[in-house]
Amino acid sequence: MSADVTPPADRQQHPAGLDPSVSAVELTRALCDIPSVSGSESVLADAVEAALDEAPHLRVTRFGNTVVARTELGRAQRVAIAGHLDTVPINDNLPTRLVEVSPDEAAADVEGTEPGAYLWGRGTVDMKAGVAVQLKLAIELTEPVVDVTWLWYDNEEVSAELNGLGHLADARPELLRADFAILGEPTRGLVEGGCNGSMRIDVRTHGRRAHSARAWTGSNAIHAAAPILARLAAYEPATVHVDGLDYREGLNAVRISGGVAGNVIPDECVVHVNYRFAPSTSVEDAEAWLRTFFDGFEVEVVDRSPGARPGLDAPVAAAFVAAVDAEPRPKYGWTDVARFSALGVPAVNYGPGDPQKAHADDERVPLAQIDRVEQGLRRYLTGLS
Repeated sequence: MSADVTPPADRQQHPAGLDPSVSAVELTRALCDIPSVSGSESVLADAVEAALDEAPHLRVTRFGNTVVARTELGRAQRVAIAGHLDTVPINDNLPTRLVEVSPDEAAADVEGTEPGAYLWGRGTVDMKAGVAVQLKLAIELTEPVVDVTWLWYDNEEVSAELNGLGHLADARPELLRADFAILGEPTRGLVEGGCNGSMRIDVRTHGRRAHSARAWTGSNAIHAAAPILARLAAYEPATVHVDGLDYREGLNAVRISGGVAGNVIPDECVVHVNYRFAPSTSVEDAEAWLRTFFDGFEVEVVDRSPGARPGLDAPVAAAFVAAVDAEPRPKYGWTDVARFSALGVPAVNYGPGDPQKAHADDERVPLAQIDRVEQGLRRYLTGLS
C-alpha cells in the first residue's frame, strides 16, 4: 500500500482562498481541497477569479463558472491555455494527502506508475494539478513572449450540452481565438496532439415475435444481427498519419440489446457501436463511411464529436514542442481540444498525471510531473530553451 507521509496536523481542508505564490504542488492541494464536483464549481471559480483579480497584467472575464484571463501585450501570436475546474464525484478521497509509492507497488500498478512521492485525492490527476500550474504561471508571468488567454471552465465531466467551454465558444467565440491551444488534461507530462473523433451509432435489426416453442412462425432479430458482429470482428483498424502523428482508429460493438422474454422470439436487436476516427476525417465523412460499412442495416447516429488536428507543423506549435522537450504522441481519446479545432485553432494536450488514474478512487499525481510540466510551460512562455 502507499505510505501516507502527510503530517497529521496538515490533514485538514484548505480554506477557499488561493495563494498562487506557493509551489504548484501546494496550490494543487488547495485547489483539490475545495470540492468542485460537476455542477458545484462556483466556490472554486470564485477563488480562482479572486486570485486573478490581484494580477494587474490580466484582463479577467467571468462567464457563469468559467473564468477567462487575458494578457494584452500586442504580441504577434496568441496562445489559449485551458483547464476544467470540475471533478467526478468524491468517494472518500478528500482531503488530499501526500503518499509515497514503493517500487513494489509501482511494479504491480498501472503501466507507467513510478515509485516516489505523489499527491493523492480526487482531482489531483483530472485535472487540478494542470489547473494549478496554469494559475500559478498566469499570475507570475507578466511578460510572456506570446499573448495568452487562460481559461478555466466548468462541467467538463458531464454531458456535452453543459460544458462551460462549449457555452463560452457559442456565446463569446472571440475569447477563444488563438493561434495555438494547450489543454492541461493529464498526459504524464507528455505532449498528446489533437484527438480522434468519436461517433456512436445504433445498428438495428427487426424480426417477428413468436413463441419459442414454435420458432419457425417468427423471425429472430438477434440471429439477424450475426452479420453485424461478423463485419465488426473482421474489421482491421486503420492507422492514419495526420500532421506528423499516427492516429489508430477503432470500431467496436460496446453494447448489444434484444429480447423480451425467455420464451419469446425477439423482434428487435440493437448493436451499439463506437467508431473512433482520425482527426483528418470529418463527422460527415465518418457517418457516410459507417453507413456504407453497415449497408443493408438500419443505422441511427446517437452521438458525434469531431476530432482535432494537432497542427504541429505550425511554428508556434513547433516552438512549444521544443520548449517542453517531449516527443509528441497522438491522443486517441476525445478531449476539449476538439472545441478549439472546430474554431480553426490547432491544439494539444499537456498536463501532469497518468490518465489511467483519472476518476480512480486512488487518484494520485506524481509531484515530479507537476514540477516538470510547470518548468516546460514556463520555458515555452518565457522563450527560454
